[in-house]
Amino acid sequence: MATMSMIKMMSVTPSSQQSVSSSTPSSSPPSTSLPIRTIPGSYGWPLLGPISDRLDYFWFQGPETFFRKRIDKHKSTVFRTNVPPSFPFFSGVNPNVVTVLDCKSFAHLFNMEIVEKTDVLVGDFMPSVKFTGNVRTCAYLDTSEPQHAKVKGFALDILKRSSKVWLTELLASLDTLWGTIDKEVSENGSATYLIPLQKCIFTFLTKALIGADPAKSPTIAKSGYAMLDRWLALQLLPTIKIGVLQPLEEIFLHSFSYPSFLVSGDYKQLYDFVKTEGREVLKRGQTEFGLSQEETIHNLLFVLGFNAYGGFSIFLPTLINAIASDTTGLQDKLRVEARQNGGPTLTFDSVKEMPLVQSVVYETLRLNPPVPLQYARARKDFTLSSHDSAYDIKKGELLCGYQPLVMQDPNVFEEPKSFKPDRFTGEGKELLNYLFWSNGPQTGSPTESNKQCAAKDTVTLTASVLVAYLFRRYDSITGTATSITALKRAD
Repeated sequence: MATMSMIKMMSVTPSSQQSVSSSTPSSSPPSTSLPIRTIPGSYGWPLLGPISDRLDYFWFQGPETFFRKRIDKHKSTVFRTNVPPSFPFFSGVNPNVVTVLDCKSFAHLFNMEIVEKTDVLVGDFMPSVKFTGNVRTCAYLDTSEPQHAKVKGFALDILKRSSKVWLTELLASLDTLWGTIDKEVSENGSATYLIPLQKCIFTFLTKALIGADPAKSPTIAKSGYAMLDRWLALQLLPTIKIGVLQPLEEIFLHSFSYPSFLVSGDYKQLYDFVKTEGREVLKRGQTEFGLSQEETIHNLLFVLGFNAYGGFSIFLPTLINAIASDTTGLQDKLRVEARQNGGPTLTFDSVKEMPLVQSVVYETLRLNPPVPLQYARARKDFTLSSHDSAYDIKKGELLCGYQPLVMQDPNVFEEPKSFKPDRFTGEGKELLNYLFWSNGPQTGSPTESNKQCAAKDTVTLTASVLVAYLFRRYDSITGTATSITALKRAD
């Protein structure tokens, strides 16, 4: 996750990709020609309004339908509503939000001059800091806090140094993963690959980011990925629709926050492993960035478990599914490009010569961002603009954007609900200005003064390497987001 540049106000003309391509983000205030409109919607009666919205969100409608119905009702992509979690056992959590569901209004969430990000990673609800050793990790820090620059700088440094081994470890883990899948498909006719994929992700990330080999600890090698799964789940379950039998999901998953002691043993083993095996990176955190040992370890574990492992565990199965389930001839095009472009060796530079491969990665992120919800709190009073109206936002109000719906903005993307593999090729590269999966636009740059994902470019290049790897190894792949049913090895 699990995790993620400032973009200024945009001017976009409806229903024309050409007009989108010719427009650029601007730092100017909203056009005075936009009418100032009262934000539609309401929060309902105390307790009853949040409960009603919670049941719609999790049970009766689901997140996307929840937001779509309110867009239709209010004739606006900006409106007031409640988002879970809410009553009864979330003391101090205010579910009231101003929802922003088009690219132009959504962009305000990343302008750090007008919004702040203190403890709003998952809205007004914040998992207990006991999950991270009583340390508020970087994801919960606002850019105005001095600690943010230290920790973000440390994260950027980790990624820079990991580049020396990232690709080598990735390719080695992919060889192991797909060797396992090959064998199981050959023996059983299909292979469920989620657990092998998570083991692959965990192993290469631990080696690349922490400089530690999980094999040094038999327990971590065997179960480290599962420890992270449990740690992530207990923090996020109150905010996620699982799809189990209702009302059981509402009663047991969405009604209260889970205590950290349920995974404290797992977390302690991961902590001890990083402390013992990651001495070099820990030393840099302390000597070069002024972090204490505790701050360094807990932020490392958050980057590893929440941002990197959590994010890849959601994104990569979606990417594999988009390719393996395709019946339009996309695989033929990917195979040709992966084998003809980029030279004999796969590197980050070589996949930059594969525009279709990269576009498929971007299009998957557009429709299925690993983190669906983004939040920010108004740092001051300001005027927020959508495509057709402007709205007064008061200091302290919480803004919420549901990214899968924002990324279907018809004013920006043609055929927005369709998966178009080549959407971001050629002139379509201009649309990367409006691809916001990483807590900012794809064309933005993560810095110590913004909240954009430090690994934004590393993620997309890693996914591109995966796609190119598959089509240098296989002629075709058939499967879903959970299993592979057929593989044809390259001659």
